[in-house]
Amino acid sequence: MLMFANQRSSVEDEADGKLRHRVYLLLIYFLFDLVFKLLRMQSDRSLGLFNIYLDSIVHNMNWSTAMLKKPTVLHAFPGLMGCQLLAVEDLTYTPDLLADERLAKGLLQYGCPHYRRRCHIRAPCCGKIFDCRHCHNEAMNSIDVERRHRHELPRQEVRQVICVLCGTEQEVQQICINCGVCMGKYFCGTCKLFDDDVSKQQYHCSGCGICRIGGRENFFHCFTCGCCYSVVLKNSHSCVEGAMHHDCPVCFEYLFESTNDVSVLPCGHTIHVNCLKEMQQHLQFACPLCSKSVCDMSKVWEILDMEIAATPMPESYHNKKVRILCNDCGAISEVRFHVVGQKCLKCKSYNTRQT
Repeated sequence: MLMFANQRSSVEDEADGKLRHRVYLLLIYFLFDLVFKLLRMQSDRSLGLFNIYLDSIVHNMNWSTAMLKKPTVLHAFPGLMGCQLLAVEDLTYTPDLLADERLAKGLLQYGCPHYRRRCHIRAPCCGKIFDCRHCHNEAMNSIDVERRHRHELPRQEVRQVICVLCGTEQEVQQICINCGVCMGKYFCGTCKLFDDDVSKQQYHCSGCGICRIGGRENFFHCFTCGCCYSVVLKNSHSCVEGAMHHDCPVCFEYLFESTNDVSVLPCGHTIHVNCLKEMQQHLQFACPLCSKSVCDMSKVWEILDMEIAATPMPESYHNKKVRILCNDCGAISEVRFHVVGQKCLKCKSYNTRQT
């Protein structure tokens, strides 16, 4: 009985020795990992990434030290080799998990009505801090600001941002140099744009020189019109030189940088969608710029045909003729005068005017 107990004790001692040997190997692994990451930091200027690496290394070292102090914890898992593989697997993925957690801290919790982001901007023109460029423009162009002090902030001129989590002011970059948080899942270094709400499908158009929303695959850049249009219009829209580089003909907002939806009319001119709807509610169906019809008016022309047929003019007007210019096709015609309207002989449109 005593001999069996001694043999059992020697087996346990041998198992514990092997276990400690594996723990020592893990410690050596951590030391090599530490040296590798520190060498990597020499070529990496981001202090935020360094903090992430350092946190992960400290976490791993604390874990391995605890295992060394209490090696019997490994016995809770089935088999020493299985336990060793599980430990190595956990240690391999832990730094990435820590990095992802650090980068995602505060995601979609900060921002303004225009963007969800984790930084403020300092306007170089006035030195004030705002949530975004649009917030600056709204505040500095309000009626409460003296006219001589009103101004706008070009997006490319932003040079400094402030992290909302740690308050560190720094040059424009996606990762905070102090706390390592990602200040915007979507980041454009050209436009100085940060946005956590990537459901907008933002993309930077080199032709426009600014960022757009809706997904690059859904739009194309027309170099004649000078803007991005839906791929649906790629072979069907009428090109107008600089069509988007002017104000909306109804509300006079600059369309190229407008945050509201814009509609491309059949004539090629552009207008806000809401402004177009308001025009149609007031029975205005002609482009404010060129007077061409903004939609298919064939049904309306048929109604006018019936109206004219049911409303004969007095006998003194039977032989009266007028020259008309069609706003839709540009043809000039000579037609009989009628108080209801004059019909173009070429395209049968009533969108005409006397010349």
